Amino acid sequence: MAPAPTQRLPLALPGFEHVRRAWHNAYEAFAARLLPGEYYVTQCDEGVYTTLGSCISACIRDRVSGIGGMNHFMLPASASAEAGGWKSTDLSDATRYGNFAMEHLINDILKNGGKRQNLEVKIFGGGRVMKGMTDIGARNITFAHDYLKTEGLRVTSEDVGDVFPRMVLYFPATGKVKVKRLRSLHSNTIVEQEVRYLETIAAKPVGGEIELF
Repeated sequence: MAPAPTQRLPLALPGFEHVRRAWHNAYEAFAARLLPGEYYVTQCDEGVYTTLGSCISACIRDRVSGIGGMNHFMLPASASAEAGGWKSTDLSDATRYGNFAMEHLINDILKNGGKRQNLEVKIFGGGRVMKGMTDIGARNITFAHDYLKTEGLRVTSEDVGDVFPRMVLYFPATGKVKVKRLRSLHSNTIVEQEVRYLETIAAKPVGGEIELF
């Protein structure tokens, strides 16, 4: 999808140059595509989109300045042959991973000019798409709600749970979100992607401690 002749790719903030962005005629805007485990923050009028199964995306912005972004995360789990599927890891490790995913997004918004008192939060995902496995999506939703409540951040909108995957497109500059609930034919690809993601985060240790600004 080539951009219109008058359009130029907005300048990415330092640290986000690796995130894939392109012009989308359907949106009439540039949009950054997030993969599991990624996040993106922007000061520009551009979108951020991703596809979610069990994973969660938090869409957070400063409602005054429009600086904001999105993440795409899942609490870690481990494969258990005895249990015949995925099971939760140690709760403290899982919570630490979730904190890591959320705090990176919030800190980068604040570091680039956002103010904590102006933050507006919307959350999406957490579908039960992994048949025959524990409800990882519900666990992710519970974590997101508990984390935001603890941090004193109010959720202004959400579309979470149920049994289908979602495509989410977020425009931080305006706070506008488009959510498309996907048919089951998309589920296998999304589940395969999320299983690979679970295997990756189970094998990779969480980074160092983070403190919110």
